[in-house]
Amino acid sequence: MSTAPPSVTDTGLLDALAGAAHRVERRIEEALGPDGPGLDRWRVLDLLADGEGHPMSGIAAAVRVPAPTLTKIVDRLIDQGVVYRRVDETDRRRVLVLLSDRGRELHGQLAPAVREVEASLVRELGPAAGELRRHLGGLAR
Repeated sequence: MSTAPPSVTDTGLLDALAGAAHRVERRIEEALGPDGPGLDRWRVLDLLADGEGHPMSGIAAAVRVPAPTLTKIVDRLIDQGVVYRRVDETDRRRVLVLLSDRGRELHGQLAPAVREVEASLVRELGPAAGELRRHLGGLAR
């Protein structure tokens, strides 16, 4: 008889987390629409919507994508005219990425639909939503 605690795979936690993440991603993709930016590009736009310029390293960390992937994402957003790069005025060694006027407009059009997906998830989870958010935030660190 084994006294070892069950592994996460024994409890199905990994499958549950992966399944939940997949379902949420699909719901957000649907909210962004068939011609929308896609989830990774949306996350970059949403981060940049704070009006602050962000360096590529900061964006990569926040969006949780590797630097080469982020470069492709930002290049595509630049081609679409929704973001641009600018040398940081306080540290000329850094390059910041910012939303263009077109990017702010796109973000403003899409944000309500994404926020509604988030709100519907909170409603589905009910009172457990806050606790789940805290636990998942801890796991993500």
